[in-house]
Amino acid sequence: MSILARPTTAAIAARTLQRLGALGEKRAGSRLAPHDRFPQFPADKHEMTIPTSVIAARAVVYAPTAGADSEPVPVHVNFHGGGYVMPFTELDDPLCRYLAAEASVVVVNVDYAVAPQHPFPEPTRQTYDVVTWIAEHSEQFGWDAGRLSVGGQSAGGGLAAAVARQALARSGPPIRLQVLHYPPLDLATNVRDKRAAAAKPVLRPWMGDIFDSAYVPDKERRTDPLVSPAHRSDTADLTGIAPALVITAELDLLHEEGKRYAERLDAVNALVEYHVVAGADHGYDGTDDTKALETYALIARHLKVA
Repeated sequence: MSILARPTTAAIAARTLQRLGALGEKRAGSRLAPHDRFPQFPADKHEMTIPTSVIAARAVVYAPTAGADSEPVPVHVNFHGGGYVMPFTELDDPLCRYLAAEASVVVVNVDYAVAPQHPFPEPTRQTYDVVTWIAEHSEQFGWDAGRLSVGGQSAGGGLAAAVARQALARSGPPIRLQVLHYPPLDLATNVRDKRAAAAKPVLRPWMGDIFDSAYVPDKERRTDPLVSPAHRSDTADLTGIAPALVITAELDLLHEEGKRYAERLDAVNALVEYHVVAGADHGYDGTDDTKALETYALIARHLKVA
């Protein structure tokens, strides 16, 4: 076993990565690069705090700047990536602005609790609480709880899948669509047993050792359906789960588990579309503007339909 896969070491490494990330943001100044991308898609933004049973969650709300009327607007809850460890909320700013502008939805970008400070199951419980709170309080903000969707990139996609799974088990809140964008859906399989099509993949085994062990220190819990719904151990009937758009990157280390989960959803008629981004690796939309806009347009189209 890699020394980084040991929970204590992984927790130390994760905290170090968090400090380095915060230092990098500070050096970059108050205006981060994500905010500079796609200026043609503006959005009105403000922050809010959402109470949960774990800790209160900060969120950035993106409202459409055009086409608004007196009718309640749909709401999409977004969870960022970062291996369940990095608080990368701002990286999703371009996506959130795009969806608000092109899909005419309010986007709530959630700064959820991360590990090792908040290991599993706290993030899954908190994100479900956030979505439930939004569904129960949408009317006071002019949002339509009847047109509620969830989604996320990377770890955020894993959390969106967990929210949909909890909503199925608890009979609500109703979710029109779950958008799972290159999500990790099988932490029960050792990261060193996964294979990427890229010669030098973005996700390296040492990263998986840190992220997986910091998020779920107890290996026995990594088969939990809220962590590994694509693992063979999860055989529950998913009939009735929220319809899903599953997007994987062809070269990604996580491609196969995303594909497996898409097949599982398809078996219960819950798969709206499975889309593979050709020639792309994990997190491609952070650097490839062309591929990013193509995928964001796909997500926006499905949100409009949902």
